Parts: sequence; structure tokens; C-alpha cells
Amino acid sequence: MEKHYEGKLRCITCAGEDFEFNEDKSYVKCTTCGREYLGGYDELLQYNQDAQDEVMNRMKKDAEEMVRSEFEKAFKGLKNITLK
Repeated sequence: MEKHYEGKLRCITCAGEDFEFNEDKSYVKCTTCGREYLGGYDELLQYNQDAQDEVMNRMKKDAEEMVRSEFEKAFKGLKNITLK
């Protein structure tokens, strides 16, 4: 079971999601409000840390559920093993 996880980067000023980048992403500009991120993509990621954390938490939760499901399948029918 493969899933694709995606988080949206948002402008810290206007919450816009459309950006212009230079070739090496060392410069980013919001196309909605014109805010420039002179620190580039790394600066934009830093401002969007909460979105990254949310995606990571979803990934962890899905991984835990998948592992639990696989263990339940593997040990189904065994009387002396219970999963909590």
C-alpha cells in the first residue's frame, strides 16, 4: 500500500499557494501578493513548518495503522498473542 503525501506551502502574508522560483530556488516570490522570500525555498519551508509537521503526523499515523493491520493478519488465529 503506497500513499502520496502532499502539503501545501502558503505565503506567510496572504496565504497564497502560487509562487515563482528562480532556477535553483534561492529566490521565491508569491504571485498573489508579491512577497519575496530572499532566503528562497528554505525560508518558505521554515515559515510552513506547521504544514510539514501535519504531513509527518499523517504519515506516522498511517504507518502505525498499516503495521498493526499486518501484524493482526500475521498472528490471526494464534491464541496466546494479543495486540494492544
